[in-house]
Amino acid sequence: MMKTILSILTLFVMLSCSTAVKENTDQPNITEMNKKNIGNLLALYPKPMTVVGAQVEGKVNWLVVGHTGIIGHDRILLSMSKQHYTNQGIRKSKKLSINLVSREILSKADYVGSVSGAAVDKSNVFAYHIGENGTPVIDESPLTMECNVVDIYETDGFDNFICTVVNTYAAPDVLDSTGKLDYTQLKPVLFAFPTYSYLATGEIIGKCLNLDKQPAMCAKLPMATDGIVRLSKIEVWPEYLEEYMKYATEVGEVSLRTEPGVLTMYAVREKENPGMITILETYASKAAYESHIASEHFQKYKQGTLHMVKSLVLSDQTPLNPANCLNNFIQ
Repeated sequence: MMKTILSILTLFVMLSCSTAVKENTDQPNITEMNKKNIGNLLALYPKPMTVVGAQVEGKVNWLVVGHTGIIGHDRILLSMSKQHYTNQGIRKSKKLSINLVSREILSKADYVGSVSGAAVDKSNVFAYHIGENGTPVIDESPLTMECNVVDIYETDGFDNFICTVVNTYAAPDVLDSTGKLDYTQLKPVLFAFPTYSYLATGEIIGKCLNLDKQPAMCAKLPMATDGIVRLSKIEVWPEYLEEYMKYATEVGEVSLRTEPGVLTMYAVREKENPGMITILETYASKAAYESHIASEHFQKYKQGTLHMVKSLVLSDQTPLNPANCLNNFIQ
């Protein structure tokens, strides 16, 4: 009898263990996934392209730095190879400037990153002035931060300068009406280390912690004397109509939401001939229009739809009564 009871208890324990193992198999197998493990690659790119300015042995020197970071809300990190000539000047003065690179100064920035200050005098590559904290500030850079070095964290082959920001200088055209930085206008060049490529920043696609709400439209400029009112008449090949509408919808939404000078972009198509599309476009000024057609989102639309458009007519209009215009902008 006792032997029978022990046998039953043993069977019960085995079944219990078997059940537990079965439940664990419901967990996902981490080796079975669509992503490919490419090793311990540092892939936190792209990063903003910067030019660091410093005084080295009494002379201004510039160096491209692509490895930057943020520590908390009040520190900046610059990671620079110990071999750089600039490091000795920074270590001595404990000061530097960080200049964001725009497309306009990209070629100069690329040059100062390709030669050493120990062999070449790079002081006059950029027009500059000495900032209030005593560091060289590139005049053409849309945004410059003067920094003090508060600590140096050394790793194999690198000096990692931890800095506080003392002064920040911003060009007027990258500030909004309240004096704050406008990142729809401030578009620094990005750098991707693995491919040594320069990239452009993208469009705003939503507000952080607010994605469930409709993106806000930017404040609009008033119509100037050289403002443009235009009818764009577009005939689209029938086989591309659906794809074209996606491009047109995107460029219209992004333009109105992010460009202060785009006041109206209202598209309609004929009921009997859906391939015939007319867009009412109004721009605050000629400069606003030129900025629009040079924008990333417009160029994406233009290049993406060239083969879809059968004909295009741009017809500028004169308002019969300007007082009746629709002020579809936010003050």
